[in-house]
Amino acid sequence: MQYETLIVERIGNIGKITINRPDKLNAMNRKVREELDQAFAEFAQDSNVAVVVVTGAGEKAFVAGADINEFKDKKASQMYEDFRPDKVFYELARFQKPVIAMINGYALGGGCELAMTCDIRIASEKAKLGQPEIKLGIIPGWGGTQRLPRLIGEGRAMWMILSGEMIDAKTALEWGLVDFVVKPEELDEFTMNLANKIAKMSPLTLKIAKEAVKAAANLSLKEGLELESRLFALTFSTEDKEEGVAAFLEKRKPEFKGR
Repeated sequence: MQYETLIVERIGNIGKITINRPDKLNAMNRKVREELDQAFAEFAQDSNVAVVVVTGAGEKAFVAGADINEFKDKKASQMYEDFRPDKVFYELARFQKPVIAMINGYALGGGCELAMTCDIRIASEKAKLGQPEIKLGIIPGWGGTQRLPRLIGEGRAMWMILSGEMIDAKTALEWGLVDFVVKPEELDEFTMNLANKIAKMSPLTLKIAKEAVKAAANLSLKEGLELESRLFALTFSTEDKEEGVAAFLEKRKPEFKGR
């Protein structure tokens, strides 16, 4: 389908979504959010796509936040309806394939929240991350108050949200908000190399592994270990497990089929 605010492409087994509003520092309006859901729904149904990369157009911003023009004169009831958790990043939040955020610049407010919804975050050395909503008299509304403490701890999350201050990529790496930091000119190559490495794994096993790791945030250790045991056993019913073991013993690369 045609997209107005995104560039959506498939590069081999990698789906790539670029938020394409560079004149607005890729700020997210309703149209961007709707098209993000459409793009992820499209890639969910595409069996040739194993991993998805999300980034922003240009060199200045991943996503500099929500489009504040949409906040003017809005009532509480309207904003609750627009920002309900079953609407914001809905398809991304339930997406079963690995998703990598390629953070090429400012990731602020909704942009930081978008990155946190992804599975792996890779940042340029020039990236800046933050939740500056407090400066507008509001709080994060797309998951920031919930995902940020889980990633960096309550104290640091509290400081970021209450002060509205940005942190640089190096600090984000030290705190665990991003997973890798690379030079700006190496960002695309590094990200795509990692995406392609992951894409070579069994697509079925990637789905199972992601389910297990995501569940850890919501389960007790006992419940999580029980889930892991069940999912581990489930992989032994797949053709990909047989292929993986055979390839290891025969000292060759496996050819996974997703079965």
